[in-house]
Amino acid sequence: NKESGIVVHADDRGTENTLVAQLQSYLFEKGEYKPDAEHSFSPALCSRLDRNTGGLVIAAKNAAALRIINEKIRSREIHKFYLCITEGYPSDKGTLSGYLTRGNKKVTVSDEETPLSKPVKLKYRVIAKKHGLSLTEVELITGRTHQIRAQFAHIGCPLAGDVKYGGSRHENYQELMSCRIEF
Repeated sequence: NKESGIVVHADDRGTENTLVAQLQSYLFEKGEYKPDAEHSFSPALCSRLDRNTGGLVIAAKNAAALRIINEKIRSREIHKFYLCITEGYPSDKGTLSGYLTRGNKKVTVSDEETPLSKPVKLKYRVIAKKHGLSLTEVELITGRTHQIRAQFAHIGCPLAGDVKYGGSRHENYQELMSCRIEF
């Protein structure tokens, strides 16, 4: 259960307190990871979350588990669900599809495919609406960097707190949490 504000892997800022480091330290203290006895594998993450997104992440203690989980993710046998708060009121439920293009530290979503874009798709349902905000559950169909953030911004309902994608400042992070993983 990753805390918001923690990076999953070392970044270009030289961050040492990463989720991977915490995982390895935890398993070392439990006696389930012995770095001196390992020749090539270290416990690793099978999924990632942005620095300012909190919630559930899948980790593997050994290479066999990593291969199995990664294959399950590729074959879409693992379903990831998120809770977010959007600004505005999207339709009560729906599917968002489009094409995501990576830029420098930001992505864009469009309705038209380009040579550099990749298809993105998610399903959502609004749970509650109040004061111009919507509590929304999201099921990722594809899983791309900043996908949820960019897709909701694309329909005019950016995530609360997500100033990078057009949301108003709310606390110090966007309102997005990985809440459930089904497999």
